[in-house]
Amino acid sequence: MGSEQSKSKPAKSGTTREDRLKAALKANMAKRKAQTRARAAATDKNKKA
Repeated sequence: MGSEQSKSKPAKSGTTREDRLKAALKANMAKRKAQTRARAAATDKNKKA
C-alpha cells in the first residue's frame, strides 16, 4: 500500500515543479526584456541629448 501512494505523489509534484519552473522562466524572460527595453530607451535619450 505504501509504495502505491509514493509512486503517485512524485508524478504530481513533478508536474507542479515543472509548472513552477515554467512560470518562473516566463517571468524572468519578461523581466529581462523589460530591462533591455529600458536600457535601450535610456541609451537613445542620451544620444539625442
